[in-house]
Amino acid sequence: MSSDPHVQSNTTCALMSRLVRESIRPYIGWIGAALLCMALVAAATAASAWLMKPVINDVFFEKNEQLLWLISGAVFVTFTIKGIANYGQSVLMSYVGQRIITDTQHRLYAHLTNMELGFFHDMPTGNLISRFTVDINMMRAAVSNVLVGFGKDFLSLIGLVGVMFWQDWQLGLIAFVVFPIAVIPIARLGKRMRKVTVNTQEEMGQFTTLLEQTFQGARVVKSYGMEEYEKSRIRAIAERVFSLNFKADRVRAVASPIMETLGGIAITLVIAYGGFRVIHDSMDPGSFFSFITALLLAYEPMKRLANLNAALQQGLAGAQRLFELLDRDPTILEKPDAQALAINGGGMKLEDVRFSYVTDQAALADMSFEVPAGKTVALVGPSGAGKSTILNLIPRFYDVDNGRISIDGTDVRDVKFESLRGAMALVSQEITLFDDTVRANIAYGRPEASEDEIIEAAKNAAAHDFIIEMPEGYDTYVGERGTKVSGGQRQRLAIARAMLKNAPILLLDEATSALDTESERHVQSALTKLMQGRTTLVIAHRLSTVMDADLIHVIDQGRLVESGSHAELITQDGLYARLYQLQFRDDEQQRAANDEQIAAGGS
Repeated sequence: MSSDPHVQSNTTCALMSRLVRESIRPYIGWIGAALLCMALVAAATAASAWLMKPVINDVFFEKNEQLLWLISGAVFVTFTIKGIANYGQSVLMSYVGQRIITDTQHRLYAHLTNMELGFFHDMPTGNLISRFTVDINMMRAAVSNVLVGFGKDFLSLIGLVGVMFWQDWQLGLIAFVVFPIAVIPIARLGKRMRKVTVNTQEEMGQFTTLLEQTFQGARVVKSYGMEEYEKSRIRAIAERVFSLNFKADRVRAVASPIMETLGGIAITLVIAYGGFRVIHDSMDPGSFFSFITALLLAYEPMKRLANLNAALQQGLAGAQRLFELLDRDPTILEKPDAQALAINGGGMKLEDVRFSYVTDQAALADMSFEVPAGKTVALVGPSGAGKSTILNLIPRFYDVDNGRISIDGTDVRDVKFESLRGAMALVSQEITLFDDTVRANIAYGRPEASEDEIIEAAKNAAAHDFIIEMPEGYDTYVGERGTKVSGGQRQRLAIARAMLKNAPILLLDEATSALDTESERHVQSALTKLMQGRTTLVIAHRLSTVMDADLIHVIDQGRLVESGSHAELITQDGLYARLYQLQFRDDEQQRAANDEQIAAGGS
């Protein structure tokens, strides 16, 4: 944030202009109606002050009984109009403010769903959530405060000032000569408020992120005995938020003594000079009391207007953070002339592909291989070799740095996202289930699927039996991220979801990693049936699950080092053969341990 007042002013003007253009303009009719109500409030407020003159002069001094009832009726009508108009402007402004929140949330979420996967990996979740809650609400408050401030308060102030100058222009000048002095310090307060608010919102984003991580990772926190450590982290950031909020309150509160002091000076001067004139008969008591009433009534809207800049800067801080996010363009874009992907078998090809998550650290280097249409190709290799990266590049979750990935000869960068990803079913080792019913999670890719289709997919994924044993069957909620089902059950629900999608291309990333031996046998059988006639790229840690693949590519350190069938790779006595021997030996040791345990139990 620049310390230059000119730059600050330009930033404020630019933000206000954009706020008006993008958020306020669609509701100009509603705002116009609210301003009309505010004008009625202002007029009624000014009228109530003006009526003090005939109340004092005609009723109390002249004792005019005829005017008593007329003036009393006028006071009643004035306050009734003020009450109804106040209700109208409150309802209208509430509608506008809430619509701004909702529309901005729609717009922001729609924008974020177009962002690339890397964006969500880089941006803390809590930070994004705070944009939807804290920032948007602050922006709404700024809009409401400005409109109400410059509508009701400013118009009321103008009306009351008009009454004061109508009654006595000399007293009017005395009353308001001191208030311009407040402009400079109040403007500086607004500048400080914006800076404090931005820092507070950044801390709140971190606070939300930390809360989300510790709640979702409660199992890890407890298993490692890190409760006190996490408490200290939460305590530290909560204290920082407290300090910033308290600082914001102090900054905001500074306007009060400024206005109270200046108001006291103004009223003191008015009473002294006005009282002197009444005593010497150069001003009638009714005019003086009408003036004093208008001045006292003007005091509250004047104080609110003095605090308006601080409230405005808070809201503009939220708007600034929102616009920064809305202005951030996705790095992976669909071409304007992109066509729908025409699947003719679903054969995939990687040609000299290079990719890096971090500059100068290649995750894939000169990667070239083919996945023939209708065939099953497996990717194997050590952890971190780049296998999952390849799966992320095919549906364009990331884009290649160099080289080309094509499906049936068409570069994936030349086709529409919807058709590209609609042609694929992905089952990852990182299972994501939503806090919804089992049925909704299975049908996530095909919400229009029939009940029979959902049940058939669940049966093929060896999930039906445990689903019907759940309290509500297919209507059972699985909890946030599927916390109410076991790891193996989550895996099978994810496989059922992929089966139901029935896509021509299957991407399986450790699809059976969390299953027990019996469930794996059922699912592997179902996957084998599902793979028939489909192009399948499968990543597997257990080599036993991909021995029957049509082709196996061995990846190591981002490079393709071996290719062939299981038998061919074993005879090559390379990396694949070594990995197989290690797993075979581990499996033998596990079987031996199981046999010993069974024998010990029998004796």
